[in-house]
Amino acid sequence: MCLKEITNKIRSMSLEEKIGQLNQAGLWDFELLCEEVRKGRVGSVILADSATAGNDEQQRVIIDQLNELQRIAVEESPSHIPLIFGRDIIHGYRTVLPVPLAAAASFNPDVVEKAYRAVAYEAANDGVHWTFSPMIDISRDPRWGRCIEGFGEDPYLTSKMGQSVIRGFQNADNKKGDSIAACAKHYLGYGAVEGGRDYGKAEISEYTLRNYYLKPFKAAIEADVATVMNSFSEISGQPVVSSRYLLHDLLKDELGFRGFVISDWAAVAQLVTQGVAKDRKEAAALSANAELDMDMVDGCYIDYLSGLVAEGKVSEETIDKMVYRVLYIKEKFGLFEHPFITRQKIDYQEHLELSKQCSDEVITLLKNKDVLPLDRSKKIALLGPFLHEKRSLLGSWTWDFDIRMVKSIAEVFEEYAGRELLVFPQSNYLWDDIIPALGDVDTVILALGESYRVSGENNCLANIDLPKEQLELAKRIKGLGKKVIGVFCFGRPIGLGEADIYFDAILYAWQAGTCAARSIVDIIYGKVNPSGKLPITFPRSTGQIPIYYNYHTMPRNGMGYYGEGSNYLDCCSTPMYPFGYGMSYTKFAYSEARCEKTALTLEELKNGKKFKVGVTVTNTGEYDGKETVQCYVRDLLATMARPVRELKGFSKILLKRGEFKEVVFELGSEELGFYNGKGEFCVEPGEFDIFIGGDCTTNNKIKITAVSETEN
Repeated sequence: MCLKEITNKIRSMSLEEKIGQLNQAGLWDFELLCEEVRKGRVGSVILADSATAGNDEQQRVIIDQLNELQRIAVEESPSHIPLIFGRDIIHGYRTVLPVPLAAAASFNPDVVEKAYRAVAYEAANDGVHWTFSPMIDISRDPRWGRCIEGFGEDPYLTSKMGQSVIRGFQNADNKKGDSIAACAKHYLGYGAVEGGRDYGKAEISEYTLRNYYLKPFKAAIEADVATVMNSFSEISGQPVVSSRYLLHDLLKDELGFRGFVISDWAAVAQLVTQGVAKDRKEAAALSANAELDMDMVDGCYIDYLSGLVAEGKVSEETIDKMVYRVLYIKEKFGLFEHPFITRQKIDYQEHLELSKQCSDEVITLLKNKDVLPLDRSKKIALLGPFLHEKRSLLGSWTWDFDIRMVKSIAEVFEEYAGRELLVFPQSNYLWDDIIPALGDVDTVILALGESYRVSGENNCLANIDLPKEQLELAKRIKGLGKKVIGVFCFGRPIGLGEADIYFDAILYAWQAGTCAARSIVDIIYGKVNPSGKLPITFPRSTGQIPIYYNYHTMPRNGMGYYGEGSNYLDCCSTPMYPFGYGMSYTKFAYSEARCEKTALTLEELKNGKKFKVGVTVTNTGEYDGKETVQCYVRDLLATMARPVRELKGFSKILLKRGEFKEVVFELGSEELGFYNGKGEFCVEPGEFDIFIGGDCTTNNKIKITAVSETEN
């Protein structure tokens, strides 16, 4: 169906049929749903049972049910338009990848894209057309449970990782049946909710919105994302779900988004709860006039839009535009040509290998006092609450997995270490039993973590420090004089300020998916050299939050993150571990930063010319290893306060022992400019410090200058 045919199809439809295309229904009453589809009152079905699907067990996809619903839609409904089936495929299907925040620690968009392509194929093979991922909210507050669904605190990294996920889910030919439509969420500013509490309000200025929270959505549109989901939150008093400025003027007109926008779960009806609409009917009018295209599960559109059109409160022209966007995506993903499920045989072993590549690259070495990698001849002991855990290694927002594909940390260690291994049971051991058992043990590995049920939607924490019972376990083991390696299986960052001294090595394993345990053990024994880098700042304690690397300069003592400054009296000024940080078993030496030409005019920059800045990186250690080279920019003088540093480029490189490589970054107007207080993008004349190194605290810098025409 071509674009003209879509227009003609809409002209032939009744108003009720059009409104049906804007209604997404749930699957909880199959017989009733069949009847609604038969009447043309449903355009999409969400394959979920509850609002907080990420935390609840969900019914598996039943292919026969989906094919029957689709048959009714294309054969018996008035418009004969196929349904689009949506499901939360956040970071895995049968094969589970690391939680998205962990995936960002890879700093490797290519590896992530390939892994998500495998996940898309698995989901499409079961009849899923559309996923509500990636989440590209900027998150500076790890108390927020949903921070694990995004890619951290930085707009540039989030943009790149979001694009890789979109390109993994979607591909050049979306009609082949091995891809699914992606959905960029939550538009806009959901990660800025006050106190890290779900569904709260966010206070975001136009300046901050455009320079931080909007950037990943702009990047998603450039990657041709099919759909966008609104945020539950309000921004400065305006709920996003009813904001025409945000949903139409900014997203569609200015940024050029061509797909459709869906509400989050029952978000239209929640305008009543928010006190913006007096009832569900008014809520439907507000959202429709904002051109929110599809209403998820609350029935406001299907119940009231027809009457609102008759009353002149919503125009049928507006309805037509919304329907066009929905049908455009259905056509783009081949639903008119191939509405039914045709299953293929999948090589899950290949997908496991892709998942393993991901988990290898996300696990982050935060501390190592010459303990790792371990010598296999050493006798070690394993204990801790995550030693025998499988389910929580997968993280939140997973339910289609095959648990038979998952091994615990203990199981994988037993395959490696054999007789030189002491494994304690899950939790029913007594401290008096531990002490004598550890007599001839050299090193103790503590497998620590948090349940998948304490992160994700509506799972926010007031305290993200290491749980007290786990801290006490580490204290006691260290008190025996043993070397202690901590393996931390958490979805979010945690405060390690009090715990750090009790560990000789800290391996932050996140919740890394199906192959998490294999990657953990491979890294501990040196089969894999860790290469993860932190996509979000780790505080020393909860009280430091919010703490993020790209904060603005202050009028007095403004270097807190990087040294002395405006800080708390009862806490060190610096974070526990900074953004971009991660250790390796080898060492990397950086040359001084250099630049081909250190001055360009604004006119040259406007015409596409770029600064070329670079370094030579040498592996001076004893192991082959991967290093993420990071490039940061600081605008030294501007008409608006600017961040002390901003990530504007990164490159992950593999270096053999003794090998060196030159890494070059190109910086043009996009990297040097910003949006001013009027919402205008500008590149101002002046000097910029360019930092290149292994994390955000590097002092390896060079100065460049953007010259105005009057100075030239």
